[in-house]
Amino acid sequence: MNQLGKNPFHYMHFILERTSISSWVFLLLLFFAFGFVSGQDGDGVVMTQSDFQALKAIEQDLIDPRRVLKSWNGSINGSCSGEWVGITCLKGEVVSISLPWKGLGGKISDKIGQLQSLRRLSLHDNYLTGPIPDSLGLLPYLRAVYLFNNRLSGSIPLSIAQSSGLQTLHLSNNKLSGTIPPTLSNSTRIYRLNLSFNSLSGSIPGSLTQSPSLTFLSLQYNNLSGSVPDSWGGQGGKVYQLQVLTLDHNHLNGSIPETIGNISGITQLDFSYNNFTGLIPISLSNLHNLTYFNVSYNNLSGIVPTLLSEKFNSSSFVGNLQLCGYSSSSPCPSSPPPQVSPSPSPEGLQHSHRKLSTKDIILIAAGALLLVLLLLCFLLLCCLIRKRAKKTKNGKNAGRVEKAVPASGGEVESGGEVGGKLVHFDGPFVFAADDLLCATAEIMGKSTYGTIYKATLEDGNQVAVKRLREKVAKGQKEFETEVVAIGKIRHLNVLALRAYYLGPKGEKLLVFDYMPNGSLASFLHARGPETVVNWPTRMNIAMGITRGLCYLHNEENIIHGNLTSGNVLLDEQTNPKISDVGLSRLMTSAANANVIATAGTQGYRAPELSKLKNANTKSDIYSLGVIILELLTGKSPGEATTDGVDLPQWVASIVKEEWTNEVFDVELMRDDAFNSGDELLNTLKLALHCVDPTPSARPEAQQVLQQLEEIKPEMAAVSVDDGDKAAGGD
Repeated sequence: MNQLGKNPFHYMHFILERTSISSWVFLLLLFFAFGFVSGQDGDGVVMTQSDFQALKAIEQDLIDPRRVLKSWNGSINGSCSGEWVGITCLKGEVVSISLPWKGLGGKISDKIGQLQSLRRLSLHDNYLTGPIPDSLGLLPYLRAVYLFNNRLSGSIPLSIAQSSGLQTLHLSNNKLSGTIPPTLSNSTRIYRLNLSFNSLSGSIPGSLTQSPSLTFLSLQYNNLSGSVPDSWGGQGGKVYQLQVLTLDHNHLNGSIPETIGNISGITQLDFSYNNFTGLIPISLSNLHNLTYFNVSYNNLSGIVPTLLSEKFNSSSFVGNLQLCGYSSSSPCPSSPPPQVSPSPSPEGLQHSHRKLSTKDIILIAAGALLLVLLLLCFLLLCCLIRKRAKKTKNGKNAGRVEKAVPASGGEVESGGEVGGKLVHFDGPFVFAADDLLCATAEIMGKSTYGTIYKATLEDGNQVAVKRLREKVAKGQKEFETEVVAIGKIRHLNVLALRAYYLGPKGEKLLVFDYMPNGSLASFLHARGPETVVNWPTRMNIAMGITRGLCYLHNEENIIHGNLTSGNVLLDEQTNPKISDVGLSRLMTSAANANVIATAGTQGYRAPELSKLKNANTKSDIYSLGVIILELLTGKSPGEATTDGVDLPQWVASIVKEEWTNEVFDVELMRDDAFNSGDELLNTLKLALHCVDPTPSARPEAQQVLQQLEEIKPEMAAVSVDDGDKAAGGD
């Protein structure tokens, strides 16, 4: 009977042989009913013809190098059953298209406007180009649009701005231009609007300040100009819900609106890097829920309200030359009482206009010369005292802790004692050149590029400082051009360059975020026996490194060239951050050749680099594969196995002998990890694919990431949340 049940035709024939003719009609009807139902999708309804045709038209306009849409080639019967990737239906109508991180190119078809029941469109983190279709805004039930991290151009369609039911519009990090449609606030439901990192111009519509539902508004990194409307919140008895407002890195001017003080629930407020003038409104002191506040690098003046200066550090206010009262180094001048002078008598007027005698002139000149000499002596004495104190402290600490990162000089902008230049990029705090050069520094390591220090500033903040070796870096002009480009690189899995310093004697310092968990190499190989690194942690690290490398290759067109576990750093949550990114661009060709040779001795160098001079994406993938093998085996590539066999060769030989379990780290083979056996094996196969001796056989970084996410899909889901978390991202 089990065999019969697999095929409805066989089952019907079996029944008919044993059934009276009078029941045939009933059974025939039953058969057709059964056949009809079996041809339907999961909710029992076939997709409408118009939606089916619209999806096929959308597919035609997309470029799909990974063939993720191959399931869309099926028949209309399976299109709503879950067989079509990324498609969700309700009663035969498409309500959601969700295809983030799929490597899709091409454009969004105007036929999307035929999907009349579409509520959610999520195509973020792809390579889509062209304009946003006008027809998208004509969909009556549209609630959420996630198109961030693409290459879309043109203006924001007025139709989308007029969509009355829209709740979330996330278009950040594209190439959109034009102005912000004033009708965007027409939707009484819109609560999240992110238009950051585009090229939008014009002014901020006043209507946005009156949206009662808006909780998140990000317009940072655009070309917006004009003044900010002073009509924020609470008018007409409505409670204003805004929690995040970021307007930084634009060309906005005028004063900061007083009415922002009405937004009682706001938690983040960023006006930095604009041209605002005037005072910081005292009304902002009423924002008791504020956790982040930044007005740095404007033209503000006057005294910072006390409650703000007490709550936020100096980095929130720096770059405003006429602003005072926000730190001990920016005191406000006390106003002297006005001097009332009696009217001079006619005699006094005559006396005041008499000419100076020769004797008077000589006495004044001698006094001025004496004052200059005294000032020079004082400065010389200060320099001698400081030099002697530095030598004394260096002698006491004998190479372990040094007083100051070893360089001389100060910065032009921050008022260093002697010549030098300190340039900041964005970061959690700002410091002066003297603060950096006088910081307590502890050597963390040395590399081909230079020495790395952990520097503790006077205010307790910590940074990592890399002092480049002499004669390994390019000339100053070329160096500055490249370092400014590196300073703009921002990704969750890439260590951010926060500042650089050029000393008067050619010293070059790079300042990065300090990572408390150190390098992946020390995390894996220098930990105590009580510290266990489980499989989810290792997989998270592998995925993070791959995401960072994918970003560098595809978005920044940067080859790392020296990827090792030693320059993958871990933050407090053990999220990986690739360091030394772009350093090869700062170095001479001789220095880079030395780096490649050093990577070979450590076991990370691709075999073809013994003949080639320059690294490429495929050699980076080889290094990535070695790191994944390191995570799986627990072995350092630098520990070599017997007979000079490197880690990839050793793993391949073990797998060939079918002793696969002996490859994995003992920690991963404990009872609680056996459930991950398939994941371990699949990751091992992927790593061996990455270290293939033939460069052309190795996958691209995007392909490695896709396969890792397929091996551990729950981690992929967490990392690419296309809703609320991503909308507030950096």
